[in-house]
Amino acid sequence: MSEKKIKNIFVEGPIAPDFISTSISKHSTKTNIGGHSIFLGQVRADEIDGKLVSAIDYTAFEDVALKQMDEIREAVFAKYPLTCMHVYQSLGLVKAGEICLFVFTSSAHRKPAIDACEEVVERLKAELPIWGKEVFEDGTHQWKENK
Repeated sequence: MSEKKIKNIFVEGPIAPDFISTSISKHSTKTNIGGHSIFLGQVRADEIDGKLVSAIDYTAFEDVALKQMDEIREAVFAKYPLTCMHVYQSLGLVKAGEICLFVFTSSAHRKPAIDACEEVVERLKAELPIWGKEVFEDGTHQWKENK
């Protein structure tokens, strides 16, 4: 019996808009899909204590995070009638305005795709050991609260 391969969700640096559009366009041949739901997380240029965030530097306990994401994936597929699910999370430096999280769910109908997408995003943020260090324009940094 072969061991199940866990999907790698991590992308070094920002998630490129071309990657997102290509991922979406690949689904046009899957004519049993009637609904997609997409969440894109973007780095904000927040002002904190008078300093502007210019980027977030993401790190993770990758092996643990991948195992936990696989468990989330299995639970969400068991709960919703999905056709497919794709999750990509940035590691490393992502500048303000760039995409750091891409969650894409598909099903025969819109409601399961929407509900599953929301659940995946919320569980990923709450359960995975992924952290962001806010980098300010002046070069200083602080660890970001995971919200």
